[in-house]
Amino acid sequence: MGTMRILISGGSGFLGTPFVERLRGNGHDVTRLVRRPAQAPDEATWQPSQGQIDPHVVAAADVVINLSGANVGGKRWNARYKSELRSSRVDTTGTLARAISKLPGGDRPHTLLQASAVGWYGDTGDNPVTEEAPAGTTFLADLCRVWEAAARPAEDAGVRVVLMRTGIAVETLVEKLLLPFKLGAGAKLGGGKQWMPWTDVPDWLAAAEFLLEREDLAGPVNLVGREPATNAEFTKALAGAVNRPALLSVPGPALHLALGELAGESLRSSRVVPAVLQRAGFQWAHPTIESALRAVVGREAAASR
Repeated sequence: MGTMRILISGGSGFLGTPFVERLRGNGHDVTRLVRRPAQAPDEATWQPSQGQIDPHVVAAADVVINLSGANVGGKRWNARYKSELRSSRVDTTGTLARAISKLPGGDRPHTLLQASAVGWYGDTGDNPVTEEAPAGTTFLADLCRVWEAAARPAEDAGVRVVLMRTGIAVETLVEKLLLPFKLGAGAKLGGGKQWMPWTDVPDWLAAAEFLLEREDLAGPVNLVGREPATNAEFTKALAGAVNRPALLSVPGPALHLALGELAGESLRSSRVVPAVLQRAGFQWAHPTIESALRAVVGREAAASR
């Protein structure tokens, strides 16, 4: 596929920043949506909380990528932050999807790559779940349900919509846990038997670009590691990557004290399988939690030298 004109929201976020870099490095023309006055030719202003976006900016794009959304682990989940988690996703998605749907057919972007999360599935125990599984009943599952539904106007207008249900990026966990693990204080959460739907940034970027180029793929896609892992397996793999033991465990009540309602999500089990990517022939650079964590810890060590 040749050069594309890409409009991206959330382009300065944790995944958005390296994705913009990768897309530009591969020759694509990328415009970032910003909520302040545009300060460069590659920026365009919008106000998603008011549903405002310049239709000409959307019409100029071949592809729209929406990665906007407040950080789920950014703060304790009080009522105000839960509302922010929801509005930061639904307002951005709805504004883009409606703007796309209102354009004349020939002016519409052909693809919307829309962020979502594996929180869609809720607690599924030991059962492997693919993209066909229904939404769960947790707060995050409901959040993902309304988030994905907000993209429907674009889909109804005949645009290819890919719902990228992303797992937990191991880089964010390593950032928080590397020091205690290096000190030999690594610990599994609760019993450790809960499945953690994980991904790593290099494979996420490769998978997102793969989905951009594969025009035959649409609907929900699980962007997770090829081999699911439990929390105990993650703990053992991270301890191995830093050559330290990890013999401790953090009991559920202590987690609830530290994290509030978010602790419940840490203890839920979701064995998410990337069935669509596997069928489509996607190749993971780091298919196991061990290889992903070794690579992340190696990059951290190289950066600190």
